[in-house]
Amino acid sequence: MGLIDLSSIDLNLLVAFEVLLEERSVTVAAQRLYLGQPAMSAALGRLRLLFQDELFIRIGREMQPTAKALEIAPGISAALQQIRQTLESSRSFDPKTSKHTFAIGSSDYTSYVVVPKLLEVCRQVAPNVNFRLIGFEKDSVGELLEQREIDVALGFFQNSPRQSIQMPLFQEHFVGICRLGHPVISQGSITPEIFASVPQALFTLRRDDIGEIDKVLAKYHLQRRVMLTTPHLLILPAVISSSDLVTVIPSRLVTPFADQNTLEIFELPVQTEPWMISMLWSKLTNQDQASIWLRQILQSICQEI
Repeated sequence: MGLIDLSSIDLNLLVAFEVLLEERSVTVAAQRLYLGQPAMSAALGRLRLLFQDELFIRIGREMQPTAKALEIAPGISAALQQIRQTLESSRSFDPKTSKHTFAIGSSDYTSYVVVPKLLEVCRQVAPNVNFRLIGFEKDSVGELLEQREIDVALGFFQNSPRQSIQMPLFQEHFVGICRLGHPVISQGSITPEIFASVPQALFTLRRDDIGEIDKVLAKYHLQRRVMLTTPHLLILPAVISSSDLVTVIPSRLVTPFADQNTLEIFELPVQTEPWMISMLWSKLTNQDQASIWLRQILQSICQEI
């Protein structure tokens, strides 16, 4: 037997059936559905034609369901309930009860800066919500968002991928760090020449030894020695605190380590441009209530960073 073509059926008839079953009265059912009694009677007639059964027969003052009506009632009720739940879930998101899992595209840096505060907030307002942090290549972030493998992406994005929305979160800038008591600090004023002469460490994902600071030094006709390159940003404070290397690092990453009296932060002797950390999401999820809640939480957190 072939499947019934639902496009030829008015699914509002199922709602009329459900109300008739509950009220056992055409008049009362019509009032509940804000219909006139003739319209409700017409709906009952169409139901009888659809199911090839009387469905409801007047006995005394009530419309009593037939055996066929009682047989199909559980299935119709379950189907309508599923539809209502689906529509409700698309309209609302309750963080207090939700067990939703969010996937956030994030680097070591943005994870370090944002996620501890995110978890602290959610411990109070969304105790059952879960998070997955996912690393990403910038040239693939648009595809990850479109395929909904991540809900949002955090980072520095010069160009937004297609069909995405970008929101600035906070501005960041570079500072220099060295171990406590490093000779470069004891010399007093640090010149570009002194800075370039000190062996350095560099965070890079490109597997080369050229960073933004090298482009600036080139304007001074200077070249530094990069003694160590690493794709792991968070090891730099530990490396620098136990060596004579210096490095250039985002300011928010190093402040907690400086408070432990193992590192010194110094102002760079050359001017570098600040950059904006932003949040990206797909236009496909722009109106999704869960995604909206996540974005609002992240925006609120970053305003206080």
